[in-house]
Amino acid sequence: MSDNKKNDNVAKYLREYLIGLPRSAKQGIAFGTDAVGFALCATGVAWLLASTNVAPNQTLWIGLVAVSSALLLAWSQGLYRSVVRYMGLDLFIAGAKTAVGSATTGALFIGVANNGGAPLRWGVAFWAMAFIYICSSRYLARIFLVHRRSRVERERVIIYGAGSAGAQLAITLFGGDQFLPMAMVDDDRTLYRRLVKGLPVHPPSDVEALIRDHGATRVLLAMPTASRRTRRLVLDHLSQFPVHVQTMPEIGDLVSGKARVDDIREVAVEDLLGRDPVPPDPELLSASIAGKRVMVTGAGGSIGSELCRQILKLGPTTLVLFEISEIALYNIESELRSEADEAGCELVALLGSVHHENRVREALETFRIKTIYHAAAYKHVPVVEHNLLEGVHNNILGTLHAARAAIAADVDTFVLISTDKAVSPTNVMGATKRFAEMILQALQDNHDNICFCMVRFGNVLESSGSVVPLFREQIRKGGPVTVTHRDIIRYFMTIPEAAQLVIQSGGMAKGGDVFVLDMGDPVKIQDLATRMINLTGCTIRDEGNPDGDIEIVYTGLRPAEKLYEELLIGSDVSGTRHSRIMRAKEDYLDFESLDALISELRASSRTLDRDRARQILLDSIGEYEPSNGIEDLVWVSQRKNLVDSGSEKVVDFPSRSA
Repeated sequence: MSDNKKNDNVAKYLREYLIGLPRSAKQGIAFGTDAVGFALCATGVAWLLASTNVAPNQTLWIGLVAVSSALLLAWSQGLYRSVVRYMGLDLFIAGAKTAVGSATTGALFIGVANNGGAPLRWGVAFWAMAFIYICSSRYLARIFLVHRRSRVERERVIIYGAGSAGAQLAITLFGGDQFLPMAMVDDDRTLYRRLVKGLPVHPPSDVEALIRDHGATRVLLAMPTASRRTRRLVLDHLSQFPVHVQTMPEIGDLVSGKARVDDIREVAVEDLLGRDPVPPDPELLSASIAGKRVMVTGAGGSIGSELCRQILKLGPTTLVLFEISEIALYNIESELRSEADEAGCELVALLGSVHHENRVREALETFRIKTIYHAAAYKHVPVVEHNLLEGVHNNILGTLHAARAAIAADVDTFVLISTDKAVSPTNVMGATKRFAEMILQALQDNHDNICFCMVRFGNVLESSGSVVPLFREQIRKGGPVTVTHRDIIRYFMTIPEAAQLVIQSGGMAKGGDVFVLDMGDPVKIQDLATRMINLTGCTIRDEGNPDGDIEIVYTGLRPAEKLYEELLIGSDVSGTRHSRIMRAKEDYLDFESLDALISELRASSRTLDRDRARQILLDSIGEYEPSNGIEDLVWVSQRKNLVDSGSEKVVDFPSRSA
């Protein structure tokens, strides 16, 4: 074994031995070391001031006074309670106080004893030596105890953002052993060619050269206060380069203590969209919630759970979580329980299905609910397409049952969570949601003691049906990333923003309103997938780049899937007091006509007559044009034939990606 290797092993053993000692033993070692160190400082001062007329025994007494006071002050300043490996600015502050205090004590002793010394010169010299000793001894101990990788071993990164957040991030990274900051980038021209925490600041146009010259493999965004539009422009620029782009938390999370500066995260997909949310109107938010009893159906779903979170912040007296899934109900109740207790809100978790009208009515009457948000629905297009009757039962009959229960229980406001797929639907899910909208519009004509409204919007990011979690998981596994069509586009909105807009829509409802949310510009799914791949530092593998990292595979449109979604059936739309909420006026059937169709749907459900149920949807919703209306029937037919023939063979239908 080489001498260097032996020395490394000895250092490693000693390091582990010292770190593993009890706290009292470590304090004893530090105290004894400081006693020797301060004594050497006093000796050094005596040597520097040897020309002064001070007897040796007087020098000894001065040294004892200074060393004793230094040890007592060091103890009082917490130098023996701090963990050396993690000491930072507090070390310099405590060291300065200890040095000043002990130097002052020694100088006063010289002056009071009148032993012929020079109190001021002695005090200045001892302060300087003691301060240097305290800081240097702790710093050297930290270097020894914290085993850090060499500069060569650490991953080289570039920090984008040279403000206070970037400076704090640089300090944190320099103190660790994973990343080595090489440069900073910022669009503030006044910072160019200046140093921030020792790092030169460059303009964005230098990013490519910086990556190449420094061998950087990662860019860390330190822009917690930047708008999403600004962040999107930055991400669009960085997506051209072969680096992994990550970000530090937003300023709100830093201030609230939910995150630290060094909590490096993947880029949030909402930053890729670049749309800043409009600040909510407090009056609209609280109109149907503050001081009222509220119930959310489908409370454990993506939208339902976020509605519950937002509602709880608005001061309801009671919040009822109504959910058919036991685990989903347990999760959302566990999350909200402590917050509800602190807010003085009665939180009630109820298992139940909107299929059961009596159960819904019982819940509404027992807790005297005044506002209900109806988020319970089957919403996955291919799943509902394969299960037509269940979609009808849940989305149409479930909405009818909940609405009738609300009327009977004297509920004031009923808000239906609808979808853009209800506009000119090409699938069962969209058709059932449009039918549900018409039920509420028709019921409103016959009941003026309740305010029905519906809120229609597109896809929400990170929901259970969103492509974003799927893409992220596919990228993590190395691909391929599956996109249904090269030209498919979708509207997107964050879950918190969608929930806030739903609540505000309910606050301005007059009765029978169809609210449409402004979803911003549509997003091409292929472009979204490409950006997500590039920002992980990977490249697209295609014909032009056969050696790329991740391939995008086009799987074809799923059953009844559209290339694009719409938000309006007609052109009769007006604005509201909120810039991102519109009110649409659309035709619908009267309740007598709908009631007859509902009776037929019930009969079709009882007899499992899918053909008849589908025909009823076609007849009642003029805009419904199925793009593929036979898949459910084909599956049932094939399954029936297998059962009739006694075959045990299992039919595997091709899986489809988002």
